[in-house]
Amino acid sequence: MVVTLAAMSDDEEHGAAAPGPRRRRPATVREAKALAHPLRVRILRLCLHRELTNRELADRLDTAPGTVLYHVRQLVAAGLLAAEPVRTGAGGALEKPYRATGESWWLDGSQSDPGTGAVAPVSAFQQELDEAGPESVRTFARFALHLSDDDVAELDRRIVAVLDEFVSTDHQRRDQPLYGGAFLLHRPAE
Repeated sequence: MVVTLAAMSDDEEHGAAAPGPRRRRPATVREAKALAHPLRVRILRLCLHRELTNRELADRLDTAPGTVLYHVRQLVAAGLLAAEPVRTGAGGALEKPYRATGESWWLDGSQSDPGTGAVAPVSAFQQELDEAGPESVRTFARFALHLSDDDVAELDRRIVAVLDEFVSTDHQRRDQPLYGGAFLLHRPAE
């Protein structure tokens, strides 16, 4: 199974030009564990384009703040989520917002544990799609292909190369609507 969810590098997230083309790399054990839970994947997606506090995340995810904080800490420890400067909230209380670093995009998703690691992004994407509703879908292609292992690797390489190109230039389209997506290839039950 190959799963790819869109995200941006930290340089692209903050509008700076990247020093050169980014390359995918295998996830560390800590990164892989951090990405192995659907709630953490959703937190990263929500914090990708704007800063959110633990309370804002808990409200958006309809989850207890303590649970969200546990997952936020896991993501911060893995370097996938960063604390932004403390700010004063509407009620005058100090708030600690978080923003996704975008590093998860550059991690090679094909290296995840097929038993658990690949399920989290799929589950998170399904939850996001359910939340957005069927009218949010702009395009999709459903297909069935006979592929060798080499064909699967080539298809993945080509699709990810196109996505990498769009991710690396996303900062140029900040005035356009935001879209999310996933590329998933699976073996059907026989």
